[in-house]
Amino acid sequence: MPQAQKEDYQILHEGNEEVLHINANSWNYAPSVEDNPYVMAYILDKLAEIPSISRIILHQRRNFGYTYDQTQMLVEIAQLYSYIIRSKTIVSLSALGFQEEHSAFYTEKLQLLHYLVYTLLRSDPISCFVELKRLIREEKILLEKENQPPLIDARQRYIELLHSFYERLHHTKLLAIVSKDLEGLSIGDRSLYKNVFRATITPNFLFTRLMAQPPLNGEQIELYTIGTTQISVFKLPHQAKLLYHVNPIEFQLTDDEVSLVELARNVLAEHKPQEQEFLEPERLRKTFYNIGRDLLTELIETKHLDIAYPRIELLANILVRYTVGFGLIEVLLEDEKIQDIAVNSPVGDGPLYVVHQDFGECVTNILPSKDDAESWATKLRLLSGRPLDEANPVLDTELIVPKARSRVSVMTTPLSPTGLAYAFRRHRDKPWTLPLFIQKRMLTPLAAGLISFFVDGARTMLIAGTRSSGKTSLLSAVMIEIMRKHRIMTIEDTLEIPVDSFKKLGYNIQHMKVRSALMSGGVEMSADEGIRTSLRFGDSSLIVGEVRSVEAKALYEAMRVGALANVVAGTIHGASPYAVYDRVVNDLNVPKTSFKATDIILVANPILAADGLRKWRRLLQITEVKKHWQNDPLAEGGFMDLMKYDVDSDTIAPTQDLKNGESDTLKAIAGNIRSWAGNWDAVWENILLRGKIKETLVHSATQHNMLELLEAEFVVKSNDVFHIISDSVNSEVGSYDNKRIYTHWESWLKREMKTLKI
Repeated sequence: MPQAQKEDYQILHEGNEEVLHINANSWNYAPSVEDNPYVMAYILDKLAEIPSISRIILHQRRNFGYTYDQTQMLVEIAQLYSYIIRSKTIVSLSALGFQEEHSAFYTEKLQLLHYLVYTLLRSDPISCFVELKRLIREEKILLEKENQPPLIDARQRYIELLHSFYERLHHTKLLAIVSKDLEGLSIGDRSLYKNVFRATITPNFLFTRLMAQPPLNGEQIELYTIGTTQISVFKLPHQAKLLYHVNPIEFQLTDDEVSLVELARNVLAEHKPQEQEFLEPERLRKTFYNIGRDLLTELIETKHLDIAYPRIELLANILVRYTVGFGLIEVLLEDEKIQDIAVNSPVGDGPLYVVHQDFGECVTNILPSKDDAESWATKLRLLSGRPLDEANPVLDTELIVPKARSRVSVMTTPLSPTGLAYAFRRHRDKPWTLPLFIQKRMLTPLAAGLISFFVDGARTMLIAGTRSSGKTSLLSAVMIEIMRKHRIMTIEDTLEIPVDSFKKLGYNIQHMKVRSALMSGGVEMSADEGIRTSLRFGDSSLIVGEVRSVEAKALYEAMRVGALANVVAGTIHGASPYAVYDRVVNDLNVPKTSFKATDIILVANPILAADGLRKWRRLLQITEVKKHWQNDPLAEGGFMDLMKYDVDSDTIAPTQDLKNGESDTLKAIAGNIRSWAGNWDAVWENILLRGKIKETLVHSATQHNMLELLEAEFVVKSNDVFHIISDSVNSEVGSYDNKRIYTHWESWLKREMKTLKI
């Protein structure tokens, strides 16, 4: 049995918790409460001394952690044990009414009670309960047969003591959980403990805890793999929220591999990266990877281990993740289906939460620690160059890790009274496209064709919606419709638009990073100054990541200057066209006449299922801002819906105004093109053609399992070909013959698909 030496354990305060850390490196068995009676007895002894313990972590080659709820069940047993020992009501001769002439009877019963309390209760309380129940039954039978009055009294006292012990144990939470499964249980059988105590087993180099074993009572409704990580989604009994269960490779390492990574991490910890090194995170990670790989190789040779080179590379990547990286946050961000990650304060008191593309809000099996939170905050300060302290309790920045990009919002005291809290918004690795949105049913081919027409018509657009409605994603898809011959200027306070991806796609794009509206000062230029600066950089399409504050006035200056020249677009919070007007005019103090510079408002919002458990992103409105109104666009008919969401069909449908060609914006675009001026049918057919092309891409991608047809690289190429063919047909026949354009484009698509298949 483990020796109770003080140097083998310590109590650390982690937030509001007292955590018992036990050094089990000298033990020759796994430090598992559920498997080993000696481990349970050792821990109960400690808890009897220190009942304020919140969690338990046993350290061996791996860390075996027990949660607050599990620990409290053990504390309850420890307190019962402590009470019995202190009160001596059960373990003393006087409690049995000792009489000298029946000493053999008393000695036997007292020895049995001592065994039940000192041994069985401490090491196996379930067996102790089963044994008590059996003894009470046997003693009642013996009592009926007893004919010596003194022993009748002694047996009655003995049964009362056993029953008192039994009742106290019966009312503990542990026994309440397992009581229905006790039938036929043998003394020493520990199988039931595995239903109650399931250690979170983590490698020593992790601060993060993880419930590695899947829930026993969960129904698995999804299973897939991301790289080396297995993802499962479980439905749990009586819970509306699903469990997103992660099983990353670092929890599947052998003991030798865990030891190697821990040793290498301790060596690398001596090298603390300088602030300037964090300005080039990709280079920093590469440096640590090379050093770590060489260090691991050297350790493997020294220890004479047989580990293949690919496995060494994998260990080196894990090492980087837990030194200069963001640990399991990076594992979650690798999953393209993850949209948001939330870490609530105080960190360590609860699990991570995610928003899943298919399953909505889920709880995870990941429990970050206070050390994680503080490490992330330090790295984000260095990466962003922005403060995070009591004077600046909010930090908005971006995080780029291998295989993922995300926006990060951090809160600390005094805004978050209980310390650091995080929100990670994952961005798609590649820009979204209108065909992708058609595939996801966020919008229809007709809506995509109409948006494409507005972009080519150089209209001013605001994309509105609530949080997590897909505004920035839709903005990226709108940008994909801009021809690559046009220059684009983007302005953001937090980098969400995938500018590097646009550059790789061949766009002439310049990015500007401005000061966040939440910051009162700093070296960065304010958003309104950034917008005005962009106007001095020549003829460009202007894209504003999000309209939040005083930059709104500058944006509307740009809209008025940029009208009929290039696209000006941005995102804004608002659930309807009037909500956008109210925010722009009443909250952001843009003059009413300036608001008229907005041509089109796209409203995207999540649609909730009737059961409240699922939701889907949908484009709800495409609305034109008319120019004739004076005071209130809603009262004076200043908004004209061109398309509006239809609940029955779950799609956005054209209004009669659009079908009849009542749109002033579409007429204005047509008025600049000779073959369309005054010809609504030609305009409508071109919009339908654009939608048909995008619908064909979706159909072809689905039918032939060629999803790359929906990605930005191919969609941009398709858009270029569409414009080239349109220009060629117009030059050839003097008009935009839509049938001929589609035929030529379709022939091109078939050739491209053959090439891709080869």
